[in-house]
Amino acid sequence: MPDEAPVNLADAYKAAFRGHPAGVAVITAEGPDGPTGLTASSVASVAVDPPVLVFSLSTQSGSAGVVLGAPLFVVHLVDSLGVALARRFAATGSPAADDPIWSTLPSGDHYLPGAATALRCRPLSTTPIGSSTVVVAEVLDIVVGLDHGEPLVYHNREFHSLTDRSRLS
Repeated sequence: MPDEAPVNLADAYKAAFRGHPAGVAVITAEGPDGPTGLTASSVASVAVDPPVLVFSLSTQSGSAGVVLGAPLFVVHLVDSLGVALARRFAATGSPAADDPIWSTLPSGDHYLPGAATALRCRPLSTTPIGSSTVVVAEVLDIVVGLDHGEPLVYHNREFHSLTDRSRLS
């Protein structure tokens, strides 16, 4: 933690969550120009029966706007083998539909086979909160990847993998 105290509540809030690691996901949806997506660290499990997850998006434009307007989207849980996916979708602009990064689910939806797990979802509700939108979604299908790396977390504006050395017993 820095020696200087944050000047206001927003800065203190950002500093608090900068020190709180979160899992990494890439959320994709079909848009008018093909598939698009973004990297998110706000995905969490809500329920098992039915399977429901939640995430938030901090804007309603670009890829986030496409996800928010889509009847279906795919949440990709990313591990250390997929860090390049996380980085690529954290930048502006998504790969074109014919980029080999994509594959197609039996449903016809594009997905990223390089992710550890892909969860095809439909939104149940969206709730605007300030400049963000919270999305609650039902999981319809799950595709588990063949290769698995170490868990990937986002902490202090950087990606980190968790290894056996990081285990506290």
